[in-house]
Amino acid sequence: MYGRDPWGGPLEINTADSATDDDRSRNLNDLDRAALSRPLDETQQSWLLGPTEQKKKKYVDLGCIIVSRKIFVWTVGTIVAAALLAGFITLIVKTVPRHHHKTPPPDNYTLALHKALKFFNAQKSGRLPKHNNVSWRGNSGLQDGKGETGSFYKDLVGGYYDAGDAIKFNFPMAYAMTMLSWSVIEYSAKYEAAGELAHVKELIKWGTDYFLKTFNSTADSIDDLVSQVGSGNTDDGNTDPNDHYCWMRPEDMDYKRPVTTCNGGCSDLAAEMAAALASASIVFKDNKEYSKKLVHGAKTVYQFGRTRRGRYSAGTAESAKFYNSSMYWDEFIWGGAWLYYATGNVTYLNLITQPTMAKHAGAFWGGPYYGVFSWDNKLAGAQLLLSRLRLFLSPGYPYEEILRTFHNQTSIVMCSYLPYFNKFNRTKGGLLELNHGDPQPLQYSANAAFLATLYSDYLDAADTPGWYCGPNFYSTNVLRDFARSQIDYILGKNPRKMSYLVGFGTKYPKHVHHRGASIPKNKVKYNCKGGWKWRDSKKPNPNTIEGAMVAGPDKRDGFRDVRMNYNYTEPTLAGNAGLVAALVALSGEEEATGKIDKNTIFSAVPPLFPTPPPPPAPWKP
Repeated sequence: MYGRDPWGGPLEINTADSATDDDRSRNLNDLDRAALSRPLDETQQSWLLGPTEQKKKKYVDLGCIIVSRKIFVWTVGTIVAAALLAGFITLIVKTVPRHHHKTPPPDNYTLALHKALKFFNAQKSGRLPKHNNVSWRGNSGLQDGKGETGSFYKDLVGGYYDAGDAIKFNFPMAYAMTMLSWSVIEYSAKYEAAGELAHVKELIKWGTDYFLKTFNSTADSIDDLVSQVGSGNTDDGNTDPNDHYCWMRPEDMDYKRPVTTCNGGCSDLAAEMAAALASASIVFKDNKEYSKKLVHGAKTVYQFGRTRRGRYSAGTAESAKFYNSSMYWDEFIWGGAWLYYATGNVTYLNLITQPTMAKHAGAFWGGPYYGVFSWDNKLAGAQLLLSRLRLFLSPGYPYEEILRTFHNQTSIVMCSYLPYFNKFNRTKGGLLELNHGDPQPLQYSANAAFLATLYSDYLDAADTPGWYCGPNFYSTNVLRDFARSQIDYILGKNPRKMSYLVGFGTKYPKHVHHRGASIPKNKVKYNCKGGWKWRDSKKPNPNTIEGAMVAGPDKRDGFRDVRMNYNYTEPTLAGNAGLVAALVALSGEEEATGKIDKNTIFSAVPPLFPTPPPPPAPWKP
């Protein structure tokens, strides 16, 4: 019988074998040694040893899931290590001394802006808000326009006093509000960075709320418009108590304040009023109800000015002595441009781009006062405002030709401001004499500084590095340098080392020609003549009218800080409005708070689809 050798070889078994157990044992041992002397392959090992025992994995039950214990340990360990590392880094950051980067202090233009805006708080008429922030001012003019039977107005409380007196001249007041609105529309980000946006909007609304009282602003057509509240006639020795003869605090006025109206022949005033209301409607576009009210009023009063032609200061009007208007065509373009931006109605654009309109406004005249932007002459501002339309929207035919003309004229005006040309004289201290040596020069140079800065920002926003003056190309930086030179002069960089902005710097006028600032608030009511002693006093004003830009020096840079010489020391609404606009335009350059707002002014303007020009005449041999 043969049994099978488990190692693969035959093994003979002899049942009749009589060998002893010891012999068999020795034989097996020999077999074992022989078998083990050969290497075993993997299969053979498995046969010999049987199945190997698998090592069981260990798990952790977390309730919602079951994970490998090894993964769990690694995860927890990683989290703990990260927490320790984060804590270590935090400890280092907390303990190592750091150098804090302080916010740079406001530049001089921003500091001056805060003060220049405060002047408007000091000029408010009516019932003052609690936050007016001028301690020596109080409620005044609360009877203005009241009690006059048969009048088209109910009351004329509010608005602003014009200058050192207490008259409300609506023509320069409307111009001042338009300038403030224009500066907000272009530079709202800068106002916000300076913390003055809410303040300047409140100042604008104080003016426009009053303007809506000066005519029937809810009607579609009107027949009358208020031009002035108060009187200042002292001709021929007139001693009737009025706003020029008397020297009183506005809070103490007890004399009659007449209201001057016009029922025709006040086109300039009406168009300027329209400009103020229309530009303010863009400022308040987020207040839809109020903005709509302003737009409606602007349309109504502009139409009134268009249908009843004439200058508001013509004839025997008292305003001719103080704010005589030279023409109304420039106001037509100015007011129409603002109405187009406020409404998007191309009727206004068609009107103001008629070549005859520009011709009547003096766009092609030149002359010694060409380019002088002021409360009287709006042409330079209107041309820049319409150049903006060409630069950013490019409406094309049929507007392109006249808009290109306005743009070219704006470039010429900017050239005239530069020191390379002799269009205007300069004082030895560097002040541009835009009014040719006449008194009160600062308001004109401030206006020019605003226009120059704004035009340079327009060009920058249009990716245009400069402009041509004849054959020569000038960088936009040249315009900003000019603007800075004029505003720096006003703020103290002049031969007298005097700031002409009250409250700015350490040396500024102390005898400002201003009734409210020159009379102490001491619970004593000084009557019409009783205040003369304060008018004639050699002492500085008891109240500092912060932010008032005085009239300025003479053509030799001389200045007399004398209260009764208003040609040196009287501030005005119109002058301060131009200064505010220039200051905000120049402010915040180091902080890079942004240039102009390209789009807000076009909010109401629909997309323009240029009309193709007419075909050329048929060719003939």
